[in-house]
Amino acid sequence: MVFFGKVATSAGLGRGIRLGLIGAVLLIAACATVYRNNGYVPTDDELALVEVGVDTRETVSEKIGRPTASGLLNDVGWFYVQSRWAYRGAFEPKEIDRQVVAITFTEAGRVENVERFGLERGKVVPLSRRVTETSVKGLSLIQQLLGSFGRIAPGALVGE
Repeated sequence: MVFFGKVATSAGLGRGIRLGLIGAVLLIAACATVYRNNGYVPTDDELALVEVGVDTRETVSEKIGRPTASGLLNDVGWFYVQSRWAYRGAFEPKEIDRQVVAITFTEAGRVENVERFGLERGKVVPLSRRVTETSVKGLSLIQQLLGSFGRIAPGALVGE
């Protein structure tokens, strides 16, 4: 065979096929979904070590570590936040899951509540709860932490 005035050899064709296959594999790999986790949320086993009414900020720090966020105005609670993102090729990353663990403390510094929040169809829902009080302190912070999921307004998440 003659291509552009040159005689094609079987070695040249074999090399072209190999390069084409490598290019096809790279193209397919670039379209694969990659998942990334950001942040830290203690597991249920780790949270079981925290005793409501007994543990303090110091003992919680020793058992499960310090949080990524705390109460902004009155330091009434610690908030552990974790997000899971899906990256697919050249498309914008999409957040597919977010969890928040809220540990609130009494004024004396003892653990008052341990709660895990997630998102279900765009609404904030408690996934687990060990509380001494029924009201959740700092709910607006949890709304803010979960509120950016899918670009939904925080008020819409709790029915406001």
